[in-house]
This record gives sequence, C-alpha cells and structure tokens, in this order.
Amino acid sequence: MKKLGIVLMVTGAIMVGWFGYQHWSGMQSVSELDGNVVKTPVSNDENNSHEEDKSSEADQTWNTQYIAQASYHDGDEIAKLVMPSIDLSFDVFWGTGDEALAKGVGMYDSQLTTTPDMGGHTVLSGHRDSVFQPVGDLEDGDSLYVRYGDQDYEYRVNKTWITEAEDRSVIVEKDDPTLTLSTCYPFQFIGSAPDRYIVEAEFIQKGDLLDLD
Repeated sequence: MKKLGIVLMVTGAIMVGWFGYQHWSGMQSVSELDGNVVKTPVSNDENNSHEEDKSSEADQTWNTQYIAQASYHDGDEIAKLVMPSIDLSFDVFWGTGDEALAKGVGMYDSQLTTTPDMGGHTVLSGHRDSVFQPVGDLEDGDSLYVRYGDQDYEYRVNKTWITEAEDRSVIVEKDDPTLTLSTCYPFQFIGSAPDRYIVEAEFIQKGDLLDLD
C-alpha cells in the first residue's frame, strides 16, 4: 500500500510538471502589445483618389492557388494574430495537431478552410487554459488582425457563442472571407471540456495595417 501511494504521488507530480511545462511552452508565443500597433490611415487628396481607388480594388483580390499551404509542416510558425482590444499578440502555427497547439495558436488545415490570402474561412484554435483564455474578453465590434506573408488582414468580431464539442457546423466552407477562433469551454474546467467557445469575425480590409517592429 505504501509503495502504491509513492507511485501515485510520483505519477501525479510528473503529470503536474508536464502540464505546467505545456502551459509555459504555449505562453511563450503570447506577447503584450507595446502601445498602439494599428497604423493611422493616411488622408488622400483629390488628385490621388482615382489611382488609390484602383489600388484599393487590387488589394481586395484573393489568391486562388493552394500551393502555398502545401509547403508547410505541422508546427511551422506562419502568421501572427493581433488583438488590440486586449493588448495581446499570438504567434500562429500551421495545423491543429499536438505539436502546433503545444506551441500556441494553430491554423486549421482542411479542405473547408483557407489561409487568409485565399479569402475563405480561416480558423484558428488554441488551448483554453493557456493561449486562448483571453478570447472570452473579446466583444462584438472588436478588431482582430492576422499578419500572414507580407499582408495584414483586419476582421471585426460580429458573433460569439458556445456550442457542443462535436458541433460540425462551425468549421465549414464560407463564401465570404471570415476569421473564426475556437477554444474549449468552460475556460476553468478541469479535465476534458464538453463545449467550445467560438468567436466569428467578418473581413474588413487588408494591406499594410500594423506596426509590429
């Protein structure tokens, strides 16, 4: 009986240590924003309005090629998620397997989802007890930014809800560019959480929008 108690204590200590390490590892990809990182729009005079209108139209075109995603490996760092309303930024990693989510926020790789440059449904997932616990503080109207490649993509939160973990209506193909954040819920639940907390945001614009240097 005494030996069993020792084994249980050691096993418990190892599990606590492992989960502690996982939490610490994931949080290394989260940074506090140093002031306002959103660039102020530059006013345009009438002489440049026509040319800039054409540029704006070009900026809203989308990449229809899937080749960019094919070169990624699970866990590769590929993007950055910025939440100005709560002063946080998150490194984003390719995939939602154990390797990617252990590092931080993962970007779904599926036939129903896309990278931001393709103008489809971009879905980001993260653990509720580490990187994505702050998503519960997001409100309708908050701006979210994803830096992917040489472009910044702005989205605006328009819906948040709680659903069952097995709900298959969340990760679906969408006609309009959309960003969805997904994490387990309740946030403080011990064990395997039964639900998912979802944040959906509509696309606003893309371009050179952030000053992260």
